[in-house]
Amino acid sequence: MRPALPSWAGTLAVKAAVFITVMCCALAALLGILVHVSVTNQTVGQARDLALSRLSDATTAFEAGNSLGHAASLDPPELPASLRALAVGGERGTMVADRRGRPTMWAAGPADGRRALAVAVDYSQSAHTIEALDTAILWSSALAIGATLLVGAVAVTRVTRRLHTTAQVARRITAGDLDARVDDRRAKEPGRPQDEVGAVAVALDSMASSLQGKLLSEQRFTADVAHELRTPLTGLHAAAELLPPGRPTELVRDRVTALRTLTEDLLEISRLDTGRERLELDAEDLGALAVRVVRAAEASDFFETPAASGTTAALGTPAAQGTSAASGASAASGAWVADGAAATDGQVTVVIVRNAHVETDRRRLERVLGNLLANAHRHGRAPVTLTVDGPVVTVRDHGDGYPEYLVTHGPQRFRTEGGAKGHGLGLTIAVGQAEVLGARLAFTNAPDGGAVATLTLPQTPPAPARLPDGAA
Repeated sequence: MRPALPSWAGTLAVKAAVFITVMCCALAALLGILVHVSVTNQTVGQARDLALSRLSDATTAFEAGNSLGHAASLDPPELPASLRALAVGGERGTMVADRRGRPTMWAAGPADGRRALAVAVDYSQSAHTIEALDTAILWSSALAIGATLLVGAVAVTRVTRRLHTTAQVARRITAGDLDARVDDRRAKEPGRPQDEVGAVAVALDSMASSLQGKLLSEQRFTADVAHELRTPLTGLHAAAELLPPGRPTELVRDRVTALRTLTEDLLEISRLDTGRERLELDAEDLGALAVRVVRAAEASDFFETPAASGTTAALGTPAAQGTSAASGASAASGAWVADGAAATDGQVTVVIVRNAHVETDRRRLERVLGNLLANAHRHGRAPVTLTVDGPVVTVRDHGDGYPEYLVTHGPQRFRTEGGAKGHGLGLTIAVGQAEVLGARLAFTNAPDGGAVATLTLPQTPPAPARLPDGAA
């Protein structure tokens, strides 16, 4: 098993620093060894030549019967045993050894049978020279490594800073800020060679511009189609109201209502896509608001049909689901919002674990909860439970749960599962409105079955979006 490494060990700067340090140390060690060996061989060679020259003079003087001098002697006690054995064996040799605490170059040769003639040359100065050279090599290597690391760190930091900037821009684009650009100045300078980091920055900016253009074109198309449909639909709705009573008239009115709902949902999505929605903040009692949403939902027509048993999907909701209940519902909801209270009205159970007062946009929050309830009823199974636990609101049904794609990637427009009816915009609108509120909407499946939608409201409301000058 590979050892676990800290997160910082994977950064490019750390890897570059380690690589530069290893290479500098290896290069400094190689050069230091080469210089040390060369200078040591030269110094030792000079001392050896001097000792052998004096040994030749001493041998000549010994054979002529003259005085050997103070540097030469027969069988000196300090002579190393290995060099003595070599000299007694009839050969000459040299060796560096300590003599009275000082490094000495010994040269010895045969003399008068089983005796050794030896010459001692002081080697302390040469030893100090080699030691000083080794110290200089170590210090110069350390300085060279430090300077190389400093220069390399500056160079690598400039590259990693540009990479971090590019990554931050990519994350901003992922979060929905399509106006984010790297704008690498080095890549824009004419005549300057473009490096790989600049190429990545240019490619990212080009991709963001292309993506922004396509999304804006899609948004304009959706908004234009929805606006153009409103006028003929209004006339069609008025004409349907003039038809005589009967089953065909009911079918026509039902389809006209569904088409109007789809058109209004498309307009709402187009407004959410622009990111310019403004909040109308007010202090709200979350428990009472949840009760109003449930009563308004049960007063609408989508609780009058049996719940589907198929897979839960992101489908559309009736137009009435985003409206508040009558004022009497709010007044009658006092018993429902006490901490720990639970109540059942129709097909939805409201559980108040812990009530909370939040500052939010009531209309948008009611729209989100209404869409979640409609989706739970249409594509799940009873019982449906709406739970308030502080700033967290949970809507759960007991159907087959959300599809895997929805849990992993979130709701997708116009996508339905299992042949369910609808146009697939209800949960998409809920997610968009939750983002405007600064809330987080998560979709999961309960372990014992059923879909769970969790809305977490922020502790502090988001700042209102600033519109461009002249925008409505």
